[in-house]
Amino acid sequence: MKCVIVGYGRVGSRTAQILSTEGHDVVVVDVDEERVDRAESDGFEAVFGDGADEAALREAGVEVADAVGAFTADLNVNFAACTAGNHHGCRTVLRIDEDYREEIYEKYAEDVDEIVYPERLGAAGAKTALLGGDFNVVADLAANLQLTVLEVQEGSQAIGKRVTELDLPASARIYAHGRERESLSIPLPGTRLEAGDEVAVIAETDRAAEVRDALSAESPHT
Repeated sequence: MKCVIVGYGRVGSRTAQILSTEGHDVVVVDVDEERVDRAESDGFEAVFGDGADEAALREAGVEVADAVGAFTADLNVNFAACTAGNHHGCRTVLRIDEDYREEIYEKYAEDVDEIVYPERLGAAGAKTALLGGDFNVVADLAANLQLTVLEVQEGSQAIGKRVTELDLPASARIYAHGRERESLSIPLPGTRLEAGDEVAVIAETDRAAEVRDALSAESPHT
């Protein structure tokens, strides 16, 4: 799979490295010469240019790419890169900061395949989104982090609550949500949970029991 990564900062560089390790073809685009040099020294083909400039994306091979991941800190650049990717039939993944308002999310969500919150999942989630992966897994993302998919049980105290209202450990984040028999996707802040819903939660491994308790119909640790 050929992927164009726009932005070789913290998220873009880690995503590129993970993709390359798994055998995918990666080309980096960045407007910072030092980052371009670093990408090249890391073994990647890199293009010096603005990710919002289609000419730079063409030089990176967007016309024959399978996916474009726009991971700069500039939302406008990211959206422009994804728009170009859409034009060429690429899967598109847009980085958006966690603190953007719901209406900002909704403005962009319809025009890209996936939106990623680096603060919630980082490079592992960006890589999964680029490859069209399935969140229905339980996987260790790091030495102390775990992605777990859990079902909201009938009778759970979580039913009727917004995803932002759940009583989770401070380090835990809901990354994806799906109704019964539906695919998981990034939830809006106002999404209310129903029995049978599934949620993908990132949490420290030693806090996993607390996360399960928050969604269970039973009393904690019974």
